[in-house]
Amino acid sequence: MSKSRGNVVTPWEVIAEHGADSLRWYLYASAPPEISRRFSSDLVGEASRRYLGTLWNTYHFFVLNANAAGQLDFSTGAEAVHEMDRWVLSALSALVEQVGHSLDDYDPTGAARALQDFVEQLSNWYVRRNRRRFWEGDAAAFQTLYQCLLPLSQLTAPFTPFLAAHRYQNLRRA
Repeated sequence: MSKSRGNVVTPWEVIAEHGADSLRWYLYASAPPEISRRFSSDLVGEASRRYLGTLWNTYHFFVLNANAAGQLDFSTGAEAVHEMDRWVLSALSALVEQVGHSLDDYDPTGAARALQDFVEQLSNWYVRRNRRRFWEGDAAAFQTLYQCLLPLSQLTAPFTPFLAAHRYQNLRRA
């Protein structure tokens, strides 16, 4: 981008179109800070749809079906008996460790990419494979998804603080 050539992207236009969290996410997840990268409003939108959109849809699926299921108690952690529940909780545990190490090593891109991979697995594997359990009101499935979404909001907070705070506060009220 060059100001003299007139191909500069105004950050306020990108923030107005996609939001501050989307811009922050793109800057963290696209490439390490020391490497040059392409930048456009379309790339910010694509990164936002791939991660923030998928995470928001998973959260919305949880809220919608948990409200439809009725009174569920999320204050106590139920033991994961189903194989898919154990798998996703194990992947979450590995994610927490990996994101912690990446952030301790000042590698926000590695942490962001690990979060992106986990959200894709959570949405495309866990939620899709267990839809019937959610529709039938299986409390263990809801508890497991809750146990994933709450720490995921905490892990995402350094990257997308506004959306993470909104999700976290709503989940804590549950």
